[in-house]
Amino acid sequence: MGIGNIGLPGLLLIAVVVLVLFGRGKISSLMGEVGKGITAFKKGVNDGAKELEDDAAEAAKDVTPEDQKDKV
Repeated sequence: MGIGNIGLPGLLLIAVVVLVLFGRGKISSLMGEVGKGITAFKKGVNDGAKELEDDAAEAAKDVTPEDQKDKV
């Protein structure tokens, strides 16, 4: 029996054992921390993507060659 063959009854048994060992309060606070971590990760990824887009937009704004800038 490999780990891929646990099935629904096995998952329910594991969930009950974890619930008994840690208690409902501990599990809910742990899940809250996991949720906060995921939210922070997504925010970081979005901020990084926005920063890259802003840098690309700034580079694309001024397309005038350096020797032509003073001839406006």
